[in-house]
Amino acid sequence: MKQLKAASLITAIKTPYNAIGEIDLSIYDTLVQKQIEAGVDGIVVGGTTGEGHLLSWEEHLILIAHSVHKFGDKLLIIGNTGSNNTSEAIKATKYGFAAGMDATLQINPYYGRTSIRGVIEHLNRTLDIGPAFIYNVAGRTGQDLTPDIIETLAKHKNFIGVKECGGNERIAYYEKQGIACWSGNDDESYEGRHKYGSHGVISVTSNIIPSLMRQLMDSENIELNTRLQGLMQWLFCEPNPIAINTALMMTGAVAANFRLPYVALTKEQRQQGFDLLNALDASDIVGESLSVLDDEVFNYCV
Repeated sequence: MKQLKAASLITAIKTPYNAIGEIDLSIYDTLVQKQIEAGVDGIVVGGTTGEGHLLSWEEHLILIAHSVHKFGDKLLIIGNTGSNNTSEAIKATKYGFAAGMDATLQINPYYGRTSIRGVIEHLNRTLDIGPAFIYNVAGRTGQDLTPDIIETLAKHKNFIGVKECGGNERIAYYEKQGIACWSGNDDESYEGRHKYGSHGVISVTSNIIPSLMRQLMDSENIELNTRLQGLMQWLFCEPNPIAINTALMMTGAVAANFRLPYVALTKEQRQQGFDLLNALDASDIVGESLSVLDDEVFNYCV
């Protein structure tokens, strides 16, 4: 638990695909190795950025097990085994811990929303299995995990803390109570860390500039944070993970293969990203080259 709470930079790692839409483990390993080299503390496997919602449970759990086997001695492995179905969440979480993951990321039931009591019961059932981060992202679930919910869950022995997308004021409120928080909003994460007292960030941006995100979490550097704001905001110009997928394709870090319903950013949007990335030192970017890419390059799989 101490090691989990000490992690200040956790990357919600991208899941890459080959030309027929299967997970490309070779490229995945290269992406994770880049995170290790940059000093990232852990990865979330199969999160929103890793498109866990587009993976079968078999793929999802194989990827967790592969990550543990390959990188478990170098990184914290956090498996996103949450679901809006309590039975599925319990089953996947048990399998994830059996495979050796260090912790789970759990979300409140989405779409088929339940009552506050139901949310607490759902999350407590998964907390019973092992150490868990609770993810509050009302923009996706449609239901905010308010302090009365989090304060109740925080009493559980396996509660690590919250990935909080509700802003830095809420993060500060929790941290003052001893409830660990990680920012879920990259563009707010620097101030969250150095001004509001967060434990760190669970980041999308660190997929492509892990060493710079490492710097933002480790020390106060207002100039760097200001310089990266445009890129961090561009990475959310469309619903995540559309832009980070496109960006990693533009740098040649992954092949230009999407699983539908995700499609590439428009050429105009890609040009904006090119300009933002081109302003950075190439050595800080994951990938070997940078280009805008033509529309015809992108391959869409189901």
